[in-house]
Amino acid sequence: MAKVEIKSVSKVYDGGVRAVDNANITVEDKEFVVLVGPSGCGKSTTLRMVAGLEDITEGELLIDGEKMNDVPPKDRNIAMVFQNYALYPHMSVYENMAFGLRIKKVPKAEIDKRVNEAARTLDIEKFLDRKPKALSGGQRQRVAVGRAIVRNPKVFLFDEPLSNLDAKLRVQMRKELSELHLKLNATMIYVTHDQVEAMTMADRFVVMKDGKVQQIGSPLFLYNHPVNKFVAGFIGSPPMNFLTVRVRDEGGGIMLEEGSFKIKADSSHNEYLKPYVGKEVSFGIRPEDLIFTDKKGADNSITVNVTVVEPLGADIHLWLTTKTQPLIARSEPSHVFKVGDEVFFIPKMEKARYFDKETELAIIPSPDL
Repeated sequence: MAKVEIKSVSKVYDGGVRAVDNANITVEDKEFVVLVGPSGCGKSTTLRMVAGLEDITEGELLIDGEKMNDVPPKDRNIAMVFQNYALYPHMSVYENMAFGLRIKKVPKAEIDKRVNEAARTLDIEKFLDRKPKALSGGQRQRVAVGRAIVRNPKVFLFDEPLSNLDAKLRVQMRKELSELHLKLNATMIYVTHDQVEAMTMADRFVVMKDGKVQQIGSPLFLYNHPVNKFVAGFIGSPPMNFLTVRVRDEGGGIMLEEGSFKIKADSSHNEYLKPYVGKEVSFGIRPEDLIFTDKKGADNSITVNVTVVEPLGADIHLWLTTKTQPLIARSEPSHVFKVGDEVFFIPKMEKARYFDKETELAIIPSPDL
């Protein structure tokens, strides 16, 4: 397998549109890295440049230490799995998996060995004689993955491979792809717009927006230490709440005033908030860090009204509002909530994050900065 280095890479289309802008990403040998972000953020374009399906306008791409900018896709020793499977409908599963090897004139015995090994790995041996139209979506996706496996590539590339599957099957395939990564001990780069996929599968993931890399790190690190408001809001389900508050220094500590409530910041955050005294900041708190209390006026609590109740079995998502700002809380199903109720929550202030209103950068620096 191989290390992939994307060095100051940009993709500029006709008209000066920068689909990818100065991306710097290193994928270590045998690592599973996920590129994640909303539609149009440049993640698929980045993957296609690695594959050689898009030309690189600026910068360098290295695979296993070799510059690949001008190397044709067939000579890069990579394999790509597409969103739409890209199977030949007139060929059997066996023929689809063997086709690329036949083009390369691999001996028949070796083709047979590789196809059958991949079929066993993916549990599709009994489908080898079937045509793609006779398979389910999940089975077709396994065939597409199997076609990549038989090539023994240095790098596997996945472009939103699960987006056409239903929710239950996506969960199953996430597990199977993670297990496959461990079994093959392979270098994998995976693109998705689904942050849950990124959180559950990646060794590290890359958050992108408007063609720019926003932050790179392990799933839990980015969840706990987002560098800006975009990353904070993109990672997590339901997403982080953002409330505009004014910072006050009241001698006994830093207070956050919203209009309908006033709460005290955690003392460990005071030094970062002091430069913002008298100013507004964006106060970020995750839904799971809002703790329900039935005591009106409880210390450091906020008072809100319920606007929507979403029971999900193991927990409840509550859509709430202060006098002027919406937020979401995650609560236990043992509590009964009704639309219109006035309810009270205590934020876990040590978990709070703060963002500059103008730059949207995190006010509390990440541990690695």
